[in-house]
Amino acid sequence: MASPDFVIPAERLPPGFAEQIEQPVRHAVEPKPAATIVLLRDADAGMEVLLLKRHRSSGFVPGAYVYPGGRTDDADADPALMQHALNFRETSVPAHFWFAAVREAFEETGVLLGRAASGEWVADTHASEAMQRLRLQLLEDGATLLDVLRACDCAIEFADVVYFAHWITPLAEPRRYNTRFFVAGVPPDRTVQPDAREMVDALWLTPRVALERFSEGRLPMVFPTVKTLEQLAAFTNTADALRQLTDRPVEPVMPRLVRTATGVGIVIDPK
Repeated sequence: MASPDFVIPAERLPPGFAEQIEQPVRHAVEPKPAATIVLLRDADAGMEVLLLKRHRSSGFVPGAYVYPGGRTDDADADPALMQHALNFRETSVPAHFWFAAVREAFEETGVLLGRAASGEWVADTHASEAMQRLRLQLLEDGATLLDVLRACDCAIEFADVVYFAHWITPLAEPRRYNTRFFVAGVPPDRTVQPDAREMVDALWLTPRVALERFSEGRLPMVFPTVKTLEQLAAFTNTADALRQLTDRPVEPVMPRLVRTATGVGIVIDPK
C-alpha cells in the first residue's frame, strides 16, 4: 500500500469521517465545477502568493488558508464575456473556468484583473467608490461579471493568467469539486480587501515561508494548497513563474483517502 502524501489529524476531522472512508463508496457525489486563482506579486523577499483564511463557521475547509476561488456560475459562461477579454488563449479548459477564476478574485479580494479602454489598469477597488459598489453588487447577486465589465468599460487581461493545475475532490468526500487552478500576476499597487463574510485574514507570503509555517503547525492548509505551493517555491519572480507555467501539460489529480493510525491520509496514485 502506498504511503500517504499527507495526513489529516483525527481531531481536525468531522465525527465519524475516518470510519466512513473505510466503507465502499456506492454513490459518490458528482463534483461541482469550480475555479481557484493563485494571485502572485513580487516583493523584496521574492515572489509572494496571496492566502486567505476561511471563517471557522465556513462549510468548506473552515479555518484553513486557501486561494481565492469557488464554484462556477451559469453567468460565467455568457458568450458576451469574450467581448471583454484581452489576450485570451484558446485551450482545452472551457472559458467559463477562466472567467469564474477572475470573478472569484474580484469578489473575495477586491482585485479585478481588468484594463480600461485606455489600456490602463482599472482603479484599485480600495480607492474607488464606484468599484466598491460594483463589487458589492456582484457579491449580493445583483450583478454578473459581464455587468461589472460593462459598467467600468473594461476588459479582463488574460496575458498574465495561466492554467496551472486540476484537482478533483476524493470520492469519499461529501462535498466534491472539479477545480481548475490558475495563477495570475497582480496589477501594481493593488490593495487586497478580503470579503469579511467568508474570510478573516489575508497574508502575502513567499511559498517557502508559507510551507515552513505549515510544517510548524502555524498555517493550516489543505492538500492541494500545499502541493501548489511546493511547485511555486521553485520560482523567484512572477514573470519567471508565468513564463515557465504557460502551456505546461496539466493532468487531473483525484487523490484517495486512506485510514491511518492518527487520522486520514491522502494518497496520489502514480500514473
